[in-house]
Amino acid sequence: MKQTCLHSRHVAQGALMQPFAGYDMPIQYTSIIEEHNAVRHHCGVFDVSHMGEVVVTGPDAERFVNHLFTNDFRGVPAGKVLYGMMCYPDGGTVDDTCICRLADDRFFLTINAANIDKDDAWIADHTEGFDIHVDYCSDYYGQLAIQGPEAEQVVETVLGLVCHDLSFYEVKTLDVQSPDGTPETILLSRTGYTGEDGFEVYASHATIIDYWDRLMAAHVTPCGLGCRDTLRFEVGLPLYGDELSADISPIMAGLSIFCKFDKPEFIGRDALLKQKTEGVARRLRGIELDAHAVPRHGYPVLFDGNEVGTVTTGYRLISVDKSCAVALVDSRLKLGDRVAIQIRKKTFPGTIVKKKFYDKHYKK
Repeated sequence: MKQTCLHSRHVAQGALMQPFAGYDMPIQYTSIIEEHNAVRHHCGVFDVSHMGEVVVTGPDAERFVNHLFTNDFRGVPAGKVLYGMMCYPDGGTVDDTCICRLADDRFFLTINAANIDKDDAWIADHTEGFDIHVDYCSDYYGQLAIQGPEAEQVVETVLGLVCHDLSFYEVKTLDVQSPDGTPETILLSRTGYTGEDGFEVYASHATIIDYWDRLMAAHVTPCGLGCRDTLRFEVGLPLYGDELSADISPIMAGLSIFCKFDKPEFIGRDALLKQKTEGVARRLRGIELDAHAVPRHGYPVLFDGNEVGTVTTGYRLISVDKSCAVALVDSRLKLGDRVAIQIRKKTFPGTIVKKKFYDKHYKK
């Protein structure tokens, strides 16, 4: 079981630790509800040092990233971040990722922890013919996600990092001193996986530990992966392995806006364009249940008594106090249709709705 650089801090703080993506990770410190509400209304900090990082540099860096990535960096200036997917030729999803453009010839990729080895191999297998250099930096970087309406104030006052100049989906590098006094360049981005304003700090392990200790001394709420999932789910953000996978394409997931078909080419383009123009057999839909129940991943979805799909994620939502699910279902189902979810030996009726159950509050 791998450990992040903050593992001893989590254990000392009494966090509930469980395996996730090969790491021993904090699931909660006090309660998922308390930590969830801290992010919605104030500020919370997550250890996301288990995530992977890859840096691509060189004259062909933009062309290479555009070859792998469904979104389009042509004409996008340094300092911008784009979200999108890497896909297989058949349109299935290798991973979803945020990519930062740090310079004309330098890109910083963040990849999901469970996919690090797979993604590193996928990237390495497609470098032929490109004048680039790839650095696999997952062992170097730690990462903090500082999230919530008070995040900007916390980052500037507690960590001393100027961040008010960043707009949503922007990134910059900052020169700081590491705890031993040596110079270090860190990355600071403003994206967020919670539906609230938020920042991600990428730095060496020593600096991440120092920043965590400062945040704890300032009584910023430490948050586990439990509320990270409830927060992202409420605002309709996908999780790889649930709402995206080798069997769930961006089109099936309702993410075609991040597939730029006017690009000359990218891996999976033809298959995805066919799906978009001809339609898909299954797609992700939201479901709001009538009663208080907790749908879980894999539970069957029924329409007129027949199974038409399965739940990918479900919760009793904290911010809106409703039982909701996202499910991969027959694409013929439309908004307003009445369905049911089978939970163990009972069925609970509900309605097909949009996948976003709570409004995002990002910085405009």
